[in-house]
Amino acid sequence: MKRLQVLFLAALSSSLLLFGCGKKDAEASADPVVEMQPQTQDSSQDQSQEAVKAEEVEDTETPPAEGMVRSRLTNEWVDEEVAKTRPIAVMVPNSKTASQYGLSDASILYECNVEGSMTRLMALWEDWSNLEKIGNIRSCRDYYLYWAFEWDAIYIHFGGPFYIDDLVGREDTQNINCISYGNAAFRASAKNSTDNAFTSTSNIMSAVEHYGYPTEYREGYADEHHYLYAPSSSPNTLEQYSDAITASKVDMSPAYPVTNCYFIYNESTGLYDRYQHLSGDSDGPHIDLANNKQLAFKNILVQTTYYETRDDKGYLAFQCHDNTRDGWFFTNGKGIHVTWEKTTDYGATRYYDDDGNEIRLNTGKTMVCILEEGDSFNVDDKVIESK
Repeated sequence: MKRLQVLFLAALSSSLLLFGCGKKDAEASADPVVEMQPQTQDSSQDQSQEAVKAEEVEDTETPPAEGMVRSRLTNEWVDEEVAKTRPIAVMVPNSKTASQYGLSDASILYECNVEGSMTRLMALWEDWSNLEKIGNIRSCRDYYLYWAFEWDAIYIHFGGPFYIDDLVGREDTQNINCISYGNAAFRASAKNSTDNAFTSTSNIMSAVEHYGYPTEYREGYADEHHYLYAPSSSPNTLEQYSDAITASKVDMSPAYPVTNCYFIYNESTGLYDRYQHLSGDSDGPHIDLANNKQLAFKNILVQTTYYETRDDKGYLAFQCHDNTRDGWFFTNGKGIHVTWEKTTDYGATRYYDDDGNEIRLNTGKTMVCILEEGDSFNVDDKVIESK
């Protein structure tokens, strides 16, 4: 039996004792595949880590206005009510025919391969109080749920294959399936008839009220301090690392051969501008159709992940719970090697430098690129082989 099957089937008996397996919704069906099961959570260990994180990230800077606090997603100053509100996590396709609206306003963007080497995106919005049109929305993959869990996000999707059923059916999973609850989404003109389902604040609130989900963070779920951040007055330049590499271009196309995405460091903004779906000699900036803005990020996290192909349809399974796995961190035009770990469903994925210290991100948006174990990517003229 393969590694994923051993790990997740071993957790099955304990997870069935902790959570019911009833279904909130009838999901769209596909082919039966190996089921991934979560690990159980050690609350005493998490509480101890939480106290340490609270001390480590104490902020001495003065808020720009009364009632503002630091965002746990970006470290930017936000209204206290925004900071209390659970983010939404929306599944978004990444094909050439996708009609992507609102992505430039998302705080965090995840990207990972699905079947056929096509990537799918999961975008997290912290402030979703005034959204007119975001999406378009596509189906769930169970490994994205584990990344949404660690933010205690309300997960929004358009159905999904058979193997998501047990995970979305857990009592603690709070998802919105736009097939099961039709008022959660609306149809609008798009590049094609498949990618034309969108949502908005009013649609999401209708679903939240329908299911009785709380809009504020649930106590005891996501870590209050997720990423560690460098002070805005003293950003992390990575110059303290003697082995830091120059990273003017981070090219993920070897790992994402269909979307061919890459990032160019923009010295004038201090951000990594995103490009994809190249055609001919054109650069193909990744554009938000809602405002014609190019997607850009302050931080890029790359994490190599053990995976398996589940069946002859090409459905993938990624091992989201692991430790001492390979990765990279890019910010301010430089990069360092890191390792990552995620030990519980709702616990944060944490990233460490090669000295074992948790890294500090810079204030701003973060891109998380999940790589299949064994894949490579390029940084400037250097080939980075994943371990």
